[in-house]
Amino acid sequence: MAKDYRPILPGEGTSDYARYMRTDALLSLQRSRAEMVHRDELLFQTVHQSTELWLKHACYETADATALVRADQPAAAVRLLARAALGVSLVTEQLEMMHHLAPRDFNEFRAALGNGSGFESPGWQGIRRCGAELADAFDKLLADRDVDLRRLYRGGPDEPLHRLAEAMIEWDERVALWRVRHYKIATRIIGHGVIGTKGTPVDVLTQLIAHKFFPALWEVRTGLTLEADGELDAGAGGAA
Repeated sequence: MAKDYRPILPGEGTSDYARYMRTDALLSLQRSRAEMVHRDELLFQTVHQSTELWLKHACYETADATALVRADQPAAAVRLLARAALGVSLVTEQLEMMHHLAPRDFNEFRAALGNGSGFESPGWQGIRRCGAELADAFDKLLADRDVDLRRLYRGGPDEPLHRLAEAMIEWDERVALWRVRHYKIATRIIGHGVIGTKGTPVDVLTQLIAHKFFPALWEVRTGLTLEADGELDAGAGGAA
């Protein structure tokens, strides 16, 4: 007797794949051809909607990594932060699709965005929140263990706290690279010195590029370099 492969999961869809992945709902979230002002709206929505999904995942991994840091399990947090950093990297790479959006074509449907702005992105707001929470958890762990960052970095790179610090730097750098790429894409499409859909000058994005979630982890490198050049007391504490 042939095995019955009919769907067994609850929900909508003609297959268990459709029901588990909720593809009917997912694929209905983009504007239909009848709703489009310009055909490239599908490209624009696909890039931004998938960005929100990857940023949601990055925040999910970072939140669990933060919980592990708070539980004094830095080694376990490293793997999750690597996932989060890769998610942000994928978001950055898919911005390449926006190269196919010509300025003239974007201006044809720009009004359809209303007053929407990337600053309102739930994914972006989540990245800001989980980055701050991770920084707080790491600082507390260092204080609880009475660890000085420069002394930590003078030690071996395989020490769990050192590996955690480098995983955090990777995450921070990936976010910064995403910001740079986003800014360059925005100016490539709409130019410099113009006002965005929310009334914010596009060039405000440049102020975000230099932002660091974990400034002490960047400053410690300066301290180590100055120390190596003989310009800083090797016995001094602190990050710089």
